[in-house]
Amino acid sequence: QVQLVESGGGSVQAGGSLTLSCAASRLAFTTYAMGWFRQAPGNEREFVAAISWSGGSTDYTDSVKGRFTMSRDNAKNTVVLQMNSLKPEDTAVYYCAAARGFTIIRSPYNYNYWGQGTQVTVSS
Repeated sequence: QVQLVESGGGSVQAGGSLTLSCAASRLAFTTYAMGWFRQAPGNEREFVAAISWSGGSTDYTDSVKGRFTMSRDNAKNTVVLQMNSLKPEDTAVYYCAAARGFTIIRSPYNYNYWGQGTQVTVSS
């Protein structure tokens, strides 16, 4: 079955950086837009970033614009979320997701596959 496996989470001090990766398997990767979402305790899952199938278009939630960068490597079936200038409010479990047939999509309900999540903790 399709697998999305995130890696790269961890603990960092405010102002630091982390790089999250998501490796996809058993997926026609270039036919999927990819997204990153996050969920903090007690909160709903929220959109963070998305990238089109080609990598030519990206979208970010306002709170991460200028700090986070999403990219994809279709030859390696991977997406990366580079997170800089991290803030304590970025603390959450981060999920990678795949949406078939869309360019850029923010709604989690349109994503077909999800990873298991990776914890990011930012201390002040």
